[in-house]
Amino acid sequence: MLSTLLAFLGACTLIAASPGPSTVLIIKQSLRSRRSGFLTVLGNETGVFVWGAVAALGLTALLAASEVAYDVMRIVGAVVLVGFGVQTLWQARRTKGAVDGGWEGPEKSGWASYRGGLLLNLANPKAAVFAMSFLPQFVPEGAPHLPAMLGLAALWAVYEVGYYSVYVWFVGRMKAVLSRTGVRRRLEQVSGGVLLLLGARLALES
Repeated sequence: MLSTLLAFLGACTLIAASPGPSTVLIIKQSLRSRRSGFLTVLGNETGVFVWGAVAALGLTALLAASEVAYDVMRIVGAVVLVGFGVQTLWQARRTKGAVDGGWEGPEKSGWASYRGGLLLNLANPKAAVFAMSFLPQFVPEGAPHLPAMLGLAALWAVYEVGYYSVYVWFVGRMKAVLSRTGVRRRLEQVSGGVLLLLGARLALES
């Protein structure tokens, strides 16, 4: 059991360390405030648990087997990513205007930050299919399948909350530098561009 648990946590670390849209969004929101960053993390990990629970119930197998269902989710996910990218680039434009106007704009509500993290994760069909293939590998032999899968999904989500909270903390520590208007604008431009590219790739892939 201990070796399986350590292997599972090691795999979770590798997954979290792989750059993706969730990482980009978490860092972007952490530039606004630690609160926004942490709530985005909670939203993202709620999505992780939801997909884990769906995989435990065997429903993601239907998504993987149905080309139409997968394509619908793929297009929805692409639209969400492009939407976030456009929004981020627009914020970068507003940040540029703040140099002259001295206005940073209101901080997003906690619900908006949480919802953004949740939506980005749930709109990603790859996350659903990955959960279906990833979690069963670590179910102990002889253990009840459904409770074990749900437990692993919960552990995965909680572990990533801790992992991504380090990102939020680090961005907060660097805020004096990162919040300079020019630096922040550039980071938002890069984040928006990455989200747009990820959305385009998801829309165009077969």
